[in-house]
Amino acid sequence: MTALRLLLASMLPLAALRAADAPIYQNDFESAEIDKEPEGMLITAGDFKVKQVEGGKVLELPGDPLDSFGLLFGPSQKAGVTASARFFGTKAGRKYPTFGVSLGGVGGYRLQLSPAKKALEIFQGDEGRHSVPFEWDDGSWTSLRIRTRQAPDGWVVEGKAWPAGMPEPEAWTITFPVKEEPSAGRAGIWGSPYSGTLIRFDDLRLALAH
Repeated sequence: MTALRLLLASMLPLAALRAADAPIYQNDFESAEIDKEPEGMLITAGDFKVKQVEGGKVLELPGDPLDSFGLLFGPSQKAGVTASARFFGTKAGRKYPTFGVSLGGVGGYRLQLSPAKKALEIFQGDEGRHSVPFEWDDGSWTSLRIRTRQAPDGWVVEGKAWPAGMPEPEAWTITFPVKEEPSAGRAGIWGSPYSGTLIRFDDLRLALAH
């Protein structure tokens, strides 16, 4: 019995890690209907449609009008989760798009890539809270991940960005400490086609943080 208890105890951390890695929600749009709005999502603004492109289906936001748009996905969750997605955009002259992924509903924390500023930013609602330098690769897919987790003296909001198709970096690119627990809510994706060119989204995922 003692050996069995030791074996079970050694398996607990691995089991907890696997539970944290298991997605609460994920969507690659492959089962979605083309030229339709994605089912089960709350579009706050924007003409989001599922499109067929080379390599599979994606969610697409047109390049006109020049405004900010977003949608919420997955079930509402408390802090202690991570959300990720892939984004594709292009610049036009000196005009650039922005895009991001968020947690905690419309007024929650958002990780935003702002190529015109050469920055990766954390917003709370529409208020910029923190920024770090980041060089965006025009015309390619970029992965973004945001996480909220509890810390000894409060909470931490952190994010990372990397070229899609490359290994995800272990280190977080941007970290922002907060005193109060981040609000509960649904995850979201956001895009602003300020360059007048379309933005594409794919591989939405929501999971427990670890």
